[in-house]
Amino acid sequence: MAEGKNGLTYAEAGVDIDAGNALVDRIKPAAKATNRPGVVAGLGGFGALFDLKAAGFTDPVLVAATDGVGTKLRIAIDTGQVDGVGQDLVAMCVNDLVCQGAEPLFFLDYFATGKLSVDHAARVVEGIAAGCSAAGCALIGGETAEMPGMYPPGDFDLAGFAVGAMERGTALPDGVAAGDVLLGLASDGVHSNGYSLVRRIVEVAGLNWASDCPFGEGSLGAALLTPTRVYVRPALTAIREGGVHGLAHITGGGLTENIPRVLPKDLGVEIDLSAWSLPPVFRWLAQAGGMETSEMLKTFNAGIGMVLVVAAERAATIVDVLTEAGEHVSRIGHVTGGQGVRYTGTLA
Repeated sequence: MAEGKNGLTYAEAGVDIDAGNALVDRIKPAAKATNRPGVVAGLGGFGALFDLKAAGFTDPVLVAATDGVGTKLRIAIDTGQVDGVGQDLVAMCVNDLVCQGAEPLFFLDYFATGKLSVDHAARVVEGIAAGCSAAGCALIGGETAEMPGMYPPGDFDLAGFAVGAMERGTALPDGVAAGDVLLGLASDGVHSNGYSLVRRIVEVAGLNWASDCPFGEGSLGAALLTPTRVYVRPALTAIREGGVHGLAHITGGGLTENIPRVLPKDLGVEIDLSAWSLPPVFRWLAQAGGMETSEMLKTFNAGIGMVLVVAAERAATIVDVLTEAGEHVSRIGHVTGGQGVRYTGTLA
């Protein structure tokens, strides 16, 4: 090929391969720290390898989940506080996997931006690695895409992909029956759903991300970026204890729409709203946005990030197991005949 003085390069087109290589070098230690039994080969190859037999499975069924962080990313980008959104990404995937009764095994991420900032990207991936460690799954691969002209300066997007496994015949939900007890695990805040409404409420309230937090300490932006809680290890411990018939990750749709997903068509639930205290962030959102309780319950987690449906005779034991694992557990209701979600009491 003829060489000319004015020949263009990929870097001049806006893609910096050297920056990408620098990012891989920086994140390798974080990814390596997530290694677990079953990992055969991780970062660096054209694909990542995982050995299910080495992970301890005899007759496994694979379970997969994918998700993102939603418009919570907008706050992270605008504030520069990107460290926690990686855990959000992992939690949104692995908390879904465990609801099927699966143990998360490995995770892959997709990070896309217009121009790669090695520091920002590394902080995001290090947060992903922290989330993987909390869930007991390995970060074994991913993709960093630098795409000039596709994103405004400083913006980026994230997607995550988790794969888990369970022994054949152990899938959840299973055995849900009238009289089963609902155990709610406390959330760590808004988690990763409803942020389009959160951002609108902040705007209507005349505040910005640097404003003093009206429901706690520090800035409003930092408070709203509290990462999504990872429930995997406590949930798996409860499942192995016996008596867990189903789990519902309370994401978009809130309690109202997510709990029915684990119920047989002829059953519903009754939930006592006075069984737990509404966290300050939700009290503020409700007040500042003039939200009805019904809207709160189908938009946000309202302080309950995961619900376990358990046999009544096993409820006390499972509460003890979850509490010992570090969860704040509330007995929030029970399964009933009929369909839908019926609320009693007052959310306060």
